[in-house]
Amino acid sequence: MGDRVRWLPGAIWYLVVGGVTSFVSMFALIGLLVVGSFCLIGVGIPALPEAFRVVRPLLSFERRRAAKYLGTPIVESYQPFTGGLRQRVTTVFTDPANRRDFAWLVAHATTGLFLGTFAIGIPAGALNQLLIPAYWQAVPENDVNTFGFVVNSWPQAAMSFLLAFPLIAVTLRLPIVARWQASAARYLLGPAEGAVLASRVATLTATRAAALDAHGAELRRIERDLHDGAQARIAAVIMQLGLADQLRERDPAAADGLVRKAQDTATAALAELRDVVRNVYPPVLSDRGLEGAISAIAARSPIPCVLDLTGVGRRPAAVEAAAYFVITEALTNATKHSGAEGISLVLGGAPELLTIEIRDDGVGGAVETYGGGLAGIRRRAEALDGRMVLTSPPGGPTVLRVELPCGS
Repeated sequence: MGDRVRWLPGAIWYLVVGGVTSFVSMFALIGLLVVGSFCLIGVGIPALPEAFRVVRPLLSFERRRAAKYLGTPIVESYQPFTGGLRQRVTTVFTDPANRRDFAWLVAHATTGLFLGTFAIGIPAGALNQLLIPAYWQAVPENDVNTFGFVVNSWPQAAMSFLLAFPLIAVTLRLPIVARWQASAARYLLGPAEGAVLASRVATLTATRAAALDAHGAELRRIERDLHDGAQARIAAVIMQLGLADQLRERDPAAADGLVRKAQDTATAALAELRDVVRNVYPPVLSDRGLEGAISAIAARSPIPCVLDLTGVGRRPAAVEAAAYFVITEALTNATKHSGAEGISLVLGGAPELLTIEIRDDGVGGAVETYGGGLAGIRRRAEALDGRMVLTSPPGGPTVLRVELPCGS
């Protein structure tokens, strides 16, 4: 009883707003039917995809309203209207979301206005019945009419007062009615069964392909670095030691020079091998952890960098490596292109999700391009099932947010 009274104002408001959107839905439904009827003679076919697109803001509003009332999100899942006219018209009929939208319009247009009126009329009627004994004598004779009889005596006023209690009981059921309406919206406006899974599979397939491409590019880079650098130097060491062995008896001084040269070449090869390994997994992460590694990067940044590393802790090695390269690339981009005077870097998040937010006060207008640094950051994030969000209006500021799941 107490819960119903507490939920009653919100339920009445939900149903009343639903009555307004039901009225709008009637016009949207009529518009779709008119366009559909013109399609029968071939005139309305080009307008059909746009007609469904036009009603989507109303449907999005209802999704948000129902999700807020129920406390659970309602995912919006549409196939995009792309390609030529034939493909877009085909999408209208093949996308389950469009059919479910149409079903919701029919259901809401025929019931929502009635329920909205019901949500206003029943509580108002109950209040009126309760107040009739207080005002029936103050109004002109025969003007107080309730449930088909005129109240012109105290017994009739008492009967009107008692009739208020069934109306109160019905009023207290309004939260249930509102939940029914919201649940119907969640059922019809939510994704069809399997649509979320299919979308998830498609996303994972795309990110897996991007991760494989990035992995292949990384392997080719490592192979190129080894072939052009360390491998060539090691081959030179072998050749120099062979020549030194041949000259050892005939020209010991020249042999000693070749040995020293081979030693210098081997030292350079070792340094290049260390650079290759450092690019695979920076040793600073193993030595100092993610916080220490990021502090070292920020200290080397030409642009003053303010750090907030609260609650970072240790994360899985793959996540720490991705975060390290993301921040390195982001600071490099800001140094090259932003013209910023200051950068703030916030690193933290829950144990299951590492969040990185980098903000600079530069000129803004950053755009993700294929093969660019921002695209590389997105690939690294998506390879771990994470995401990247870039906000960079002209004039700044530029905010880059990356989320990396930690699998715990």
